Amino acid sequence: MNAMARNHNEDMARWVKEIEEGSAEAFDRLYEQAVPWLLPIACQLLGDRMEAEDAIHDVLLAVIRHPERYDRSRGTVEAWLAVQLRSRCLDRLRKRSRIVLQEAAEPSEGERVQAPVRTEEAALDKLEVEAVRQALRDLPGLHRRTLAEAYYSSRSQRELAEEWQVPLGTVKSRIRYGLHHLRKSLERLGWAEAEGGDSRG
Repeated sequence: MNAMARNHNEDMARWVKEIEEGSAEAFDRLYEQAVPWLLPIACQLLGDRMEAEDAIHDVLLAVIRHPERYDRSRGTVEAWLAVQLRSRCLDRLRKRSRIVLQEAAEPSEGERVQAPVRTEEAALDKLEVEAVRQALRDLPGLHRRTLAEAYYSSRSQRELAEEWQVPLGTVKSRIRYGLHHLRKSLERLGWAEAEGGDSRG
C-alpha cells in the first residue's frame, strides 16, 4: 500500500471515530469521499441509479447511527462500507425478486385466497418505517423537506442547491442537521443506540 492510500485510509478511519464523537463535519467529509466510488458499485449491482443512491444513503445513515461498529482491525473503512453496500443491494434485489414472483403467482379473480400472515421480520420493518416517519415529523419543516428531497428524489445535492438558489454548503448543513436530529429522535423512540454505544443515565 503506497503512502497516499495509507493516508487516505487513516483519514477515513479518523472521520468514523469523529462521527462517533458527534462530529457533523467528519460525516460530511466521509460522505464526499465515499459516494463517488460507492455509486458505480451500487449501480452495477442494481442497474438503477435512483435505487443505487437510496442504498448508499441507507449505508451512510447506518454509519451515523452506529459508527462504533467499524473495527479497523478487520479492514479499511472502504471495505467496511463496500460490504454493507453489497448487503443492502442484495437485500433490494431479493425484495425485487419476491415482488416479481408474488405478482406472477397472483391468483386470478375467483381464485383469490387470504394473504399469508405478515412475518415477524416484515412486522418489524413496518414498525421501523413508522418510527422513521415519526422522527421525520419531529424535524423542523425546512430540514424535513431537505432530507426528504436528498434521500427520496433523484436530484443531487448540487441540483437542490441550484433549484433553491442557496449555496451547496447550506444544503449539506441542512442534511447534517437533519440526520443528527433524526438520530436523536430515533434514540428517543428506541430505534437507535445512543452515540458511543453506551447508555448514560
